[in-house]
Amino acid sequence: MKTRAIRMAKQGAADVLVLQDVELPAPGPGQVLVRQTAIGLNFLDVYHRSGAYPLPVPSGVGSEGAGVVEAVGEGVSALKAGDRVAYQGGEIGSYAAHRVMPVARLVKLPDGVADEVAAAIMLKGMTVEYLLDRCVPLKAGDFALTYAAAGGVGLLMGQWAKARGIRLIGVAAGAEKCALARASGYFAVLDRKTDDIVARVKELTGGKGVPAVFDSVGKDTFETTLDCLAPRGFFVSFGATTGAPPPIEAGVLQKRGSLYFTRPTLVTYSGDPADYAASAKTVLDMVASGALKPHIGQRYALADAAQAHRDLEAGKTIGSTLLIP
Repeated sequence: MKTRAIRMAKQGAADVLVLQDVELPAPGPGQVLVRQTAIGLNFLDVYHRSGAYPLPVPSGVGSEGAGVVEAVGEGVSALKAGDRVAYQGGEIGSYAAHRVMPVARLVKLPDGVADEVAAAIMLKGMTVEYLLDRCVPLKAGDFALTYAAAGGVGLLMGQWAKARGIRLIGVAAGAEKCALARASGYFAVLDRKTDDIVARVKELTGGKGVPAVFDSVGKDTFETTLDCLAPRGFFVSFGATTGAPPPIEAGVLQKRGSLYFTRPTLVTYSGDPADYAASAKTVLDMVASGALKPHIGQRYALADAAQAHRDLEAGKTIGSTLLIP
């Protein structure tokens, strides 16, 4: 069958993203055909498109989506036509109206979770789950710091931390984004345009600093992160929206207070099928309980994927962004 998908012949600026007609094979053994109803946009997609993360080209783009099963391949019994499903990760190429997907990657959606919610929350929610529940040994009452608090991941982190009793301090840009983050459960929100981040963190923690900083910004926040950490604290570098952080010498970690530095990825933390299933279940259970609600700030037509990328890179988006086929 034919479908529409965003493809790129080379990596580069947003205009390499082009909507094309593509031919899809019938689902094979262990696969299903999914008609996608909503597609999640993530900064990971920008890394793939720009060349920050090299890919063989030509290529599709995108790592997250939700939709309805239309056909199943040989041997598939866990899903049937009409089932609503969602996924994150796996083969890149979620920017499409239809996809042939392996059953093992799909999660059947409960009745209480809408397609758009699932597309906005699978990758980001599973990122938050591994960061706050598994990457660092945080417990109720502990402080932590994160940036981009009004972004898709950031808003979910505030809610997750509140549910776990973690006193998460967020950093956002401007009064509107700070207010949105504050309403999402953060213990405190700092405005990077007006606040001295290090001084305010020390003030909030009684001069101790925080035991963990979750840094998705990279180059521009590297020194600030180091300055905010308490002795034996964890520097968790999980993104690089302003460029890669500089190399860190072992001696720096020693002199700054026996710090730990880690560069985790969702791919590693959900690489085992059991971990993938458990993480997805935790996220969807949090959604079903009402503890986790994505803020869908904007929707774009699939054909406007390039503009969505430009707006994301320019900091014009708030919360989660969806592409609608």
